[in-house]
Amino acid sequence: MTEAVLLVGGKGTRLQPLTLTTPKPMVPAAGVPFLAHQLARARDAGVRHVVLATSYLAEVFEPYFGDGSAHGLRLTYVTEDVPLGTGGAVRAAADALASGPADPVLVLNGDILSGLDLGGLLHRHERAGADVTLHLTRAEDPRAFGLVPTGPGGRVLAFTEKPRRPEEFVTDQVNAGVYVFRREVMDTIPAGRPVSLERETFPGLLAAGALLHGVVDTSYWLDLGRPASFVQASADLVRGVVRSPAVPGEPGEFLLLPGARVEAGARLGGGTVVGAGAHVAAGAEIEGSVVLDGARVGEGARIHASMVGRQARVGPRTVLHGAVIGDHAGVGADNELRDGARVWCGTTIPDAAIRFSAA
Repeated sequence: MTEAVLLVGGKGTRLQPLTLTTPKPMVPAAGVPFLAHQLARARDAGVRHVVLATSYLAEVFEPYFGDGSAHGLRLTYVTEDVPLGTGGAVRAAADALASGPADPVLVLNGDILSGLDLGGLLHRHERAGADVTLHLTRAEDPRAFGLVPTGPGGRVLAFTEKPRRPEEFVTDQVNAGVYVFRREVMDTIPAGRPVSLERETFPGLLAAGALLHGVVDTSYWLDLGRPASFVQASADLVRGVVRSPAVPGEPGEFLLLPGARVEAGARLGGGTVVGAGAHVAAGAEIEGSVVLDGARVGEGARIHASMVGRQARVGPRTVLHGAVIGDHAGVGADNELRDGARVWCGTTIPDAAIRFSAA
């Protein structure tokens, strides 16, 4: 039986205010919690048991996913009372696995959308006889990531986490946040304290002579840490740029969830999602955005690359471009919010109060 660990304990600070009451993996993308897409892809790769390593708002996950049977999986929940970092979370989750010492275990970061062939990664791990296999991708600007140069045959040579000095930029290959561990390697991670896979575990294994294998794959890859990236990921899933069996519908320019109402004369496109019970008035234009359940968009409003929270209200003729509107927030008529502007949950902005605002 192939098993996986999904790291879903982060606070998602950069996605606030939407993550004040919802952990980032549970924020909807293309109509379902983002985590549903990762679980579906793991299942399609042959994974049958997934351990969810939770921490922040851990109580939210199980009521939605239950024992996993509705998703073709068995789910186990492991909760960190104190955040343990990526390595500490893997170590804590390992105790819930049933794999033998030499069996491969897939480890996925909970905020990465990828077109990577997970089954293929497992196969290449076993073929290489590696202790750990890492998915690597290429980045035009690698400063925000960990650089991972490889030698002949894909053997990892070094780790440079978030380089700054010019001499550190030895490759454009970056850690893409998907790994395959030989099960027994997980037990070498110290238990009960914070540990970083990227800064401690992987460099330590390399120094000890372990075989770390890098697989460079340049298919679709997106880190969902920022609101703009999350919105893009949702739109790309709706349009089928990256495929997920968890999307509730065929690929298209928009997705309407049950009970959504869009009046005649409104225009939707670019992979927009309109959530259950949401209402879009006549003349509104929504492009590449996420409008969550119960939200209301007024006549003539224009929304582009933005997120509108649950039960939020966007007034007539208001313009949102790259904005995030929190749950139950209100933006009155004739406002304009752009480039990272955020309206916090429950906040109301009066009519014509703002022409431009950035976070």
